[in-house]
Amino acid sequence: MIPGLRNTFNADFTQKKYADYLGDMNALHPGGIEFRLAETPIFADKAFTKKMLDACESIVDVIVQPDFKQLTANAVPEGLQVLNENGHSHFIAFDFGICENADGELEPQLVEMQGFPTLFAYQVFDDEITRRHFDIPGNYSSYLSGYTKDTYIQLLKDIIVAGHNPENVILLEIFPHRQKTRIDFYCTQDYLKIPIVCLTELVKQGKQLFYMKDGKKIEVKRIYNRIIFDDLQQQQPEVQEKGKILFEELNVEWAPHPNWFYRISKYTLPFIKHAYIPETRFLSDVKELPQDLENYVLKPLFSFAGQGVVIDVTKADIDAVKDPHDWILQRKVKYAGVIKTPDGNAKAEIRIFYFWRDGEARPVAAQNLARISKGKMIGVRYNKDREWVGGSMVFFER
Repeated sequence: MIPGLRNTFNADFTQKKYADYLGDMNALHPGGIEFRLAETPIFADKAFTKKMLDACESIVDVIVQPDFKQLTANAVPEGLQVLNENGHSHFIAFDFGICENADGELEPQLVEMQGFPTLFAYQVFDDEITRRHFDIPGNYSSYLSGYTKDTYIQLLKDIIVAGHNPENVILLEIFPHRQKTRIDFYCTQDYLKIPIVCLTELVKQGKQLFYMKDGKKIEVKRIYNRIIFDDLQQQQPEVQEKGKILFEELNVEWAPHPNWFYRISKYTLPFIKHAYIPETRFLSDVKELPQDLENYVLKPLFSFAGQGVVIDVTKADIDAVKDPHDWILQRKVKYAGVIKTPDGNAKAEIRIFYFWRDGEARPVAAQNLARISKGKMIGVRYNKDREWVGGSMVFFER
C-alpha cells in the first residue's frame, strides 16, 4: 500500500528469511500454528489508518448509546442468552477489506465486526518475530493509540485477569488444544499466566464453578470466554449437555460476556451508516430486490468463519431463505489487489482490535491482525497451494 516500502521489502525478501521466520514462529509452541503465515506484513500510511479508525469510532458512537441494548434486544438467539450480562463488551474486532473507490483511491470497507476476542496475545509474539527477521521501519508499529508491548500486555491483564489471582481466571474453550487458534491460547497463558480449560473439565457446585489442578479443585472467578456458542450447538450431545451449565446462575465474571458476541455482530450492521460501511439490510426488511443483485452478498446472522455466505447471489438464493429475519443482504465489498507479490497482486483484510476496560466510557484501538488472499474469499481455507497469502499483521505509520 506504500509503494516505496513495498518495493524495498520485496527486493530484500529471501526464502531463507521467510524460512527462519517460520522456524522461530513454530519454535515457541511446536505444532501450535495450524494456519499459513504470509511472507509479508502490510504497511499502512497515516491517511488510510485514519479512515479505518474513523469508521470504527462511528460504530463505537452507536455502541455506547444508552439504547444500544434495546436496539439489539433480538440479537441473541433464543435459548442462547447467558445470565448476568454486563454493560459492555470488553473486546470488539472490526474487519475491513482494503478496497478501491470510484476515483481509484484506496479506502477501507467494513466486512464484519464481533464483540468477541481474537488473536490478541499471539500478535504480540508475531510482532516481535517479524521485526527480528524483516526490516520494519522504526516509525511503523503494529500497535495503535500509543500502546507498546508492555502497555498492551498490561491492558490485557487489566481486562482479563482484572485483579484476580491468575489461577482463578480461566481461558475457556471447547477442546482448546484442537482449535486452529490454539497458538493464541498458549501465548495468552505465557503472558497472563492463566490456565486453559476445556468446557468438559468444569465442575459446578451450587453457583460455583471449579476446575481440577493436580488433584485439587480450583475455583473459577472469572472466565476469559473463547467459546463460540454456535460452535457449541454443533458438538456431540454430551458436550452440549455439559454446556448447559453456562446458562445457569453462576457466581462468575465474564470477559467478554457471551451475549456480546451476538449484540456486536452482523446484526448491528443495518443500524450503522458510514461511507466506509457497506449498505446492509435485514433480508426481512428488503421489500424490493436490488436490480444489481450481483453486487450484494447474502449472509446468515448466526454463523462463523464464513459458513453459509452466498457471494454470487441470485433471486433463487433469496427465495430459498426460510427465515429472512436471520439473514442480511449486504452490498458486496470489492477488494483491491494492493499487495504486490512476486506472482501477482494480493488482496487483504485488516482486523482492528478494540479493548474496553471496566469503568471507561469507550473502548480504545490497540492492535491488529491481517489476512492476505489471492482466492475468492479471504480465509486461509480459500488460499490453499498459494504463496504470499495467509495470516499477517499491519504496521501503521506513526
